Amino acid sequence: MRDEKLTHQIIGCALEVHNTLGNGFQEVLSQRALAIEMKLQALSFEREKDMPLKYKGYDVGTRRVDFYVEGKIMVEIKALVNLEDVHLAQAMNYLEAYNLEIGLLINFGAKSLQFKRVHNNKLLKKSRHLDNRNNQGSR
Repeated sequence: MRDEKLTHQIIGCALEVHNTLGNGFQEVLSQRALAIEMKLQALSFEREKDMPLKYKGYDVGTRRVDFYVEGKIMVEIKALVNLEDVHLAQAMNYLEAYNLEIGLLINFGAKSLQFKRVHNNKLLKKSRHLDNRNNQGSR
């Protein structure tokens, strides 16, 4: 899996925050603590980064991502009792809109930290298609 080491490191930071603070805090407090932990772990990131949204090549506005880590991983955080399918779908839509390959959805609100690795299925299909074409050409 691409960027597995980096996503694992980000999840480790989130676990440290959750283990230290616990659950039940507002999202913004967990977000601030996660920023501190990622700095301590020497990860480069932008917090609350405005990302452009395009429709058929036209700018339609921006959406703010909670964290943009190492210039390639989107991290969306929540502080809910439980993650639901709608949150996962939202994160997947953001990846497609930003044209990013992978992201993380992290929930600090549950008793145990919840996280999901989220993939941009459109980019994965395109990448697999290109890999198959390259492999057929090398026979």
